Amino acid sequence: MSFGFKNLEVWKVSKSFAKDVYELTSSFTSDEKFGLVAQLRRAAISVMSNIAEGAGRKHKKEFDHFLYLARGSLNEALAQLEISFEFGYLNRDQLDLIEKKAESINRMLWKLSKSLEKSEDR
Repeated sequence: MSFGFKNLEVWKVSKSFAKDVYELTSSFTSDEKFGLVAQLRRAAISVMSNIAEGAGRKHKKEFDHFLYLARGSLNEALAQLEISFEFGYLNRDQLDLIEKKAESINRMLWKLSKSLEKSEDR
């Protein structure tokens, strides 16, 4: 059985983003294990999960809704990465790299959403 979401470039990059978040948070202090680490990991996983769930929906408007949710989760992760930097859990280079990947994901989500709108207009 083939799942179409696995062919989406935005899903692939989102999966890579989630892996990066897991790697970055592995060095956080142990007292953050059930706080910031868990929250950040959930938000990162939610990006790729919402893309996958939306791709499996029957209607394009539903897919677009899940892309909207994925963007929200991406923003949530970025806010949490920013506070992680402020707490000293990440250095500037780490934050800059993960933010660049997030910007790329955001652009891809936006373009995919726009393409869904155009295909519904036909």
